[in-house]
Amino acid sequence: MIKILPESKDNILILDAIGKLTDQDYKEILIPRLDKIIDNYGTARLLIYMGDDFEGWEAAALWDDARFGLAHRNDFEKMAVCGGPKWVDWGLKLAGLAMSGEIRSFPRDDRKSALRWIISH
Repeated sequence: MIKILPESKDNILILDAIGKLTDQDYKEILIPRLDKIIDNYGTARLLIYMGDDFEGWEAAALWDDARFGLAHRNDFEKMAVCGGPKWVDWGLKLAGLAMSGEIRSFPRDDRKSALRWIISH
């Protein structure tokens, strides 16, 4: 499940990733919200918090993520993940090879630094 957090504003989208992310999460929440941000601001900043309850992605959701990321690889000003398993950090670094924006990962217990980084200019 994806939960949009109240700190989201303008071109900044901040999410909690809870349990297993689904195709429905992407098609009904994440992709429409990012499309709107990109249409309105030209670029997006995305921060995803992954707590102890994060279980990963359904296969269809992984495909949605990869397809959207490649189609919009120049539309992200900043992207960060806070927490999650080590393989998520590795995947983020791999995505950074294809994307033009800044990408970072933060330890699960460093939400404040992740938020400061994503909103800083």
